[in-house]
Amino acid sequence: MSLDPQIPLAPSKFQTGDAELRPVADKVFAGHRLDFADGLLLYRSNDILAVGWLANHVREKLHGNVAYFNVNRHINPTNVCVAACRLCAFGRRKGSSGAYTMALEEAWQAAASGYSEAVTEFHIVGGLHPDLPFEYFLDLVAGLKQRFPQVHIKAFTMVEVAYLARRAKLSIPETLSKMKAAGVDSMPGGGAEIFSDRIRHIICDHKIDGDDWLETARAAHTLGLRSNATMLYGHVENDEDRVDHLLRLRALQDETGGFQTFIPLAFHPDNTALDHLPRTTGMTDVRQVAVSRLLLDNFAHIKAYWQMMTAQIAQICLRFGADDIDGTVIEEKIYHDAGATTPQGMRRSDLIRLIRQAGREPVERDTLYRRVIRAEETFTVAV
Repeated sequence: MSLDPQIPLAPSKFQTGDAELRPVADKVFAGHRLDFADGLLLYRSNDILAVGWLANHVREKLHGNVAYFNVNRHINPTNVCVAACRLCAFGRRKGSSGAYTMALEEAWQAAASGYSEAVTEFHIVGGLHPDLPFEYFLDLVAGLKQRFPQVHIKAFTMVEVAYLARRAKLSIPETLSKMKAAGVDSMPGGGAEIFSDRIRHIICDHKIDGDDWLETARAAHTLGLRSNATMLYGHVENDEDRVDHLLRLRALQDETGGFQTFIPLAFHPDNTALDHLPRTTGMTDVRQVAVSRLLLDNFAHIKAYWQMMTAQIAQICLRFGADDIDGTVIEEKIYHDAGATTPQGMRRSDLIRLIRQAGREPVERDTLYRRVIRAEETFTVAV
């Protein structure tokens, strides 16, 4: 494999023992868009190395040898949630054991704690609290922006926005406009799960449906709020459900261009109502990253989220289509409640080491993928 960012993998070096994969490879090399049938074939091919080779070819054409990371801080202001999703180990009923809700001062203090390195992003998601008013969340964001004006605030999933809009008796655009005015700079991609109605009725029947998730994302993009997108895989979905999910995201990206990064999320069944299901394997994880890179031709970035798939699998994914390994995170709660055994945070130096060990060149970024240049205790963002 070439490590020169100016020399992507040569198509002439592609080899596969899967004859059905060759027409898909020809499309990839010609720069033609893959279709639903191609997506199914990629999921079902027995030549995982060839699928990964194709994804790495596309990845190196886009990003050369660079692999991105950031210094971020996760804040989960409450785990109280009216939903009872079978996939979730994080949410708690109000008043139940383990339920918590941060006072605003407590949330602001949580943002200030952590490593001494300069954080460039606060990532904020939480439960659907039955009592907290919309103003709590606006005040939370405004207080963070006042105290940390240099930090990008990536806050509230499409699911949270739709819930807050309903409780505040506002339209989705009105809700998003108020969030943006308070200081929200962009949005995370959680809550997408799988768009298939059949699957959502099983795993997250209390959440908005797939069409509503996409409509909320469309409204955010229209207002100039960029967002990420996710897919939760490895539970009761099938290959058709996965391809459908990816192509619906691709269609909205064609329309708005508002998605920054796609993040495949491996399902963690521990402590959920689906704990009888097995965890995903490393083979499933790297294939999902590769197929995502190949189908999502209009997404600039594919993330290998080390918190979900372990740092070791994330390193491999940097050769299977991913160009981003996420960030320092610090005190991640949602996936650890579901049994994740990865650390709850990682130092900047450790992320750099992991990327270099994978043969990639680490580049620190901010949320908008501008390079962060550090000199001792100060840093600047290259615009």
